[in-house]
Amino acid sequence: MLDIEKLSYWELKSYFRDIDFLIIGAGIVGYSAALHLRKSYPKSKILVIERGYLPSGASSKNAGFACFGSATELTEDLSKFNESTVWETVSMRWEGLKYLRSLIGDQSLKLQLKGSWDLITTNDIELKNITESKLDYLNKRLKNITGENNVYSIDNHTQEKFGFAGIHSSFRNRLEGQIDTASMNRAFYKKSFEQDIMTLFGIEAIDINGNTVLSNLGEIKAKSIAICTNGFAQQFLPEKDIFPARAQVLITKPLDQVPFEGTFHYQMGYYYFRNIDQRVLFGGGRNLDFEGEKTTNFETTHLIQEKLELLLREVILPSTSFEIEHRWTGVMGVGETKKPIIEHIQDNTFCGVRLGGMGIAIGTLVGKKLAEIISA
Repeated sequence: MLDIEKLSYWELKSYFRDIDFLIIGAGIVGYSAALHLRKSYPKSKILVIERGYLPSGASSKNAGFACFGSATELTEDLSKFNESTVWETVSMRWEGLKYLRSLIGDQSLKLQLKGSWDLITTNDIELKNITESKLDYLNKRLKNITGENNVYSIDNHTQEKFGFAGIHSSFRNRLEGQIDTASMNRAFYKKSFEQDIMTLFGIEAIDINGNTVLSNLGEIKAKSIAICTNGFAQQFLPEKDIFPARAQVLITKPLDQVPFEGTFHYQMGYYYFRNIDQRVLFGGGRNLDFEGEKTTNFETTHLIQEKLELLLREVILPSTSFEIEHRWTGVMGVGETKKPIIEHIQDNTFCGVRLGGMGIAIGTLVGKKLAEIISA
C-alpha cells in the first residue's frame, strides 16, 4: 500500500488533514466512542484506523457470549476484590448489554436469550456449596441492578437434560444469551458510515508522540487521539496494569443434532461453549498456561487445543461423534482487576481499554464514557 504522503491532494485532504478525533481500533469501543463523539460534534472530522483488513482484537473473534457474570465467578470475585468494585463492574456489564442492544438492535446482533449454565463438577462441590449459600444474596444484588427476580437458580438436572458427563449440577442465569459478533461489527461499520465517520483498514498505529500517531504508512496528526486497542494497548500504555490474554477457540462441523441450546461456563468460566448453526463452539483453557497466553500472537497451541478436544469428547459431547472444522484465537485485555481503564492519559491522548474478557457486555459503555471524557 502507498505511504500516506504519496497519496493525492484529494485523498490527503479528505482523510488525513485537519482530523479532529483519531480513534485507534475498529472494535466495539472504537466504534462506540466515534458514534458518541459524532453526537456531540456533528461537523467534526472523525477517523477510525484499524491495523487489519477486519478488526484485529477480540470484538469479532470471541465466542459471542452476552454475559455479565456467572454465580461462581461472582462468588470467587467477592472473595478476592472489594465488594463495591465487584458490583460496580457487574452493573456496568448489565447496563452495557442494554446499551449495546439499543445502539445496534437485537436483529443486527442476532441475539438469542436462551440463558446460561454455570456447570459444577464433582471437584467443584466446595465452590458449589459456598455459591449456593450466597445465592439469595447474589439474587438480591442482581435485583437491584437488573430489576429482575431470581436471576440465578440451581439446576440439578443439567447432565440428564443435555447429555453431559461428569457434571454434578449447575447454576442457571436466565438473563444471559448469545450473539453473532461479525454481524454486530458490520452493523457498527454501517452505522458509522451513515454518520460520516471514516474507517480505514490496514493502518497499524506504532507509536504516539503528542498529536501525532506514527503508523506503518506514515504520520497521522489529530487534535485528539483515542486508544481503543484493548489487548494490544500495552505498547502505548506500558505503565498501566494491562496485558494481553489470548483465548483459543474451536468449532465443530455441523452435527446431526446439537443436544443443547444456550451458553455454558465450565470450571469458573475458564472454559465456555455454546450452540451455533448446528455446531458446537468451544473455547478457553488459558488457565493451562497463563504466562504462555500473555501474547498477541494469533497461533493456537497443541496443549490447549488438545484439552479442548478432550473435554468435548469426554464431557460435552460424550455420546456424539464430531469433527473439528476450524480453530482460531482472539486477544483480550486483562489486568489485576476487572474494571476497565477509561482515562485522559496526557495532552490530547485518551484510552478505553482493559475490558477483562467482557467486551461484548461493556464495550459500548466504555466507548461512551471515553467520548464523554474526550469532550469534557
